[in-house]
Amino acid sequence: MNKFYLGLLSLSIITGSAIAQNKTQPKADTLKQLKMVTVKGYLTEQPVLSVPASVSVLSAAQLKLQPDNSFITALNTVPGIRAEERSPGSYRLSIRGSLLRSPFGVRDVKVYFDEIPLTDAGGNTYLNALDIGNIRHIEILKGPDGSLFGANSGGVVLLSPVNRLDSSYLSAGVNGGSYGLFHQKVSLQNSSKNYRFNFNQSYQNYDGYRQNSRMHRNYLQAGDAWQYAKNSELRATVLYSDLGYQTPGGLTLAQAETDPRSARLPTKTLPGAIDQKIRINTKLLLGGITNDAKIADGVRNVLTVFGNHVDFANPFITNYEQRDENTYGLRTYFQFEGKQSANFDGKLNIGLEWQQTNSLISNYDNNKGDKGNVQKIDKINTNQHFFFARYAADIYKRLHAEAALSLNYYHYKFRNTAPLNEADFTNRDFTPQLMPRFALSYQLTNDFIWRASVSRGYSTPTTAEVRPTDNIVNTGLQAQFGWNYETGFRLRNKDESMLLDASVFYYRINNAIVRQLNPNETEYYVNAGGTKQPGFELAFTDWLIRQNNTHFIRGLQFNTSLSISRFNFRDYNVAGNNYSGNKLTGVPREVVVSSLQVLLPQGLSVFVQHNYTSKIPLNDANTVYVGKYHLLQAKASWQHQLGKTRLEIYAGADNLLNEKYSLGNDLNAIGNRYYNPAAPRSYYAGLGISL
Repeated sequence: MNKFYLGLLSLSIITGSAIAQNKTQPKADTLKQLKMVTVKGYLTEQPVLSVPASVSVLSAAQLKLQPDNSFITALNTVPGIRAEERSPGSYRLSIRGSLLRSPFGVRDVKVYFDEIPLTDAGGNTYLNALDIGNIRHIEILKGPDGSLFGANSGGVVLLSPVNRLDSSYLSAGVNGGSYGLFHQKVSLQNSSKNYRFNFNQSYQNYDGYRQNSRMHRNYLQAGDAWQYAKNSELRATVLYSDLGYQTPGGLTLAQAETDPRSARLPTKTLPGAIDQKIRINTKLLLGGITNDAKIADGVRNVLTVFGNHVDFANPFITNYEQRDENTYGLRTYFQFEGKQSANFDGKLNIGLEWQQTNSLISNYDNNKGDKGNVQKIDKINTNQHFFFARYAADIYKRLHAEAALSLNYYHYKFRNTAPLNEADFTNRDFTPQLMPRFALSYQLTNDFIWRASVSRGYSTPTTAEVRPTDNIVNTGLQAQFGWNYETGFRLRNKDESMLLDASVFYYRINNAIVRQLNPNETEYYVNAGGTKQPGFELAFTDWLIRQNNTHFIRGLQFNTSLSISRFNFRDYNVAGNNYSGNKLTGVPREVVVSSLQVLLPQGLSVFVQHNYTSKIPLNDANTVYVGKYHLLQAKASWQHQLGKTRLEIYAGADNLLNEKYSLGNDLNAIGNRYYNPAAPRSYYAGLGISL
């Protein structure tokens, strides 16, 4: 396969260079206008071409091509991203790294929802509470970028629920499919000269392929914006999500081959998933107000005040956990711009972010899905805040240089209310940490840009790691940290209908936080050495046939992404075993995702996507692997304009090759229960109306 990857890379570069230089331009009346890709992740909007970082953008058009029932398929089109869904609603997300810290959920990645941190002060991120059908734009900043976004060593995901260029609209859609899939959504936006209001509602239900894997989500989201001055806007955002999903649990290889639809079976010492009615219920209420104001010529301030409440319940094999979490905070930054000249343009940003999360975590006996006797109840209050500064300069319109620095503070305190009923909190302070980032990009030609960066990652333990399911608060758990070195280039043609983005990086992590399991399957976390993470990523997109209104093929777009990860443990010792040099658990060495979009007359279109994922080590000893797999999906749609109303009908299929695979495995599983079989070939169809 290595020859295949080298060949693909060489072909992409050669083809891209030829296309950029030689592709003829179609007539103006046959070419649909292509929009320049921009990013806002570095506090000001700028063309992605010149950004001196590995940043990927999923636009509304790209998201629309993917099934809107889950984030997973869309996120996995981005090189360096590993998104998993072991059962419907049970997300895991990793950027350039291992999932050792994440039995479920999202850790070591900072996520924002329209200027509001979705990741709380304790490091929890309830990404699965959101409905991707209501997300209009996603930016992913890969690698440590804590200089602007605080403590993280994996990366940053920025979710935008509103496209501010959209005018008023009303849309509704419904789709259904195999295994009881049903998804309904309504979106409304009303825009006038100075006001913009949007509202989104959705409901999703999925019975699931396996036993005990049903999920449902009720979702409401609203936003209001008032432009009270020419360059000033006041925005309010609120969302409510009620998510519930059952978790079938892992199977052994023999069980998965005998009956892949089975939930986890009971043993001589522990009951099964159905007996214990294992499930997760999450109710999330999040809101915030943002004031984006021009204070004076060259001076801008963005201030966001936010808060959220989470009600979480998880009946599991060994206990019944409830969490009551309340977060509040603010984020603000100033931007100062000097006078532009022909050869120099500079910007300075300074700001801070402050969060407080107060958690009440209660564990009870699980009596077949009902709460039993109290095991332990703790209060944990977590505070995380940081100050940041960034200076960026464009020199002679070719050299772009950035320097950024943040000073990060982390503190938590805890008190046991049962059974000890402690009167006072115990404090745990972390030493403040500096996180620098330096980056350059240089425009060698109008269409070829080279970039390089060096940055420090720093990731504090999350509340779920400090106080894991063994119910013991681990005050000795330290933060992990490391340095990331990276270089790459971007190549485009004149109108950016073709873009090639390639990068190579080396990330060295120390004090790696890893999950361990006790014999009774309760978990705990330790610092266990470090990792060496060299990798290569490539993303290529091109309209092989430009969009037009005259030919039978009205447009043909090809996309591919390639991730090569040579991640290994370093000085890694766990429970008396030395795993130094072993491959990083849960990380495939190679992933290639490619797609074709074909536009046809009469509003017809076809989209086909292929995902190749190499074999994955399932334990630290590298003695158990899950095999490689090929996933093939396809979607056909028809759009028709009836006056001001647009009608869309579509149908699609997933796993067309009927592969036997797991879309997420249990790592280092007790009893060799590694496997969570995914659904075989399945189908869906839907209808959408917009006006």
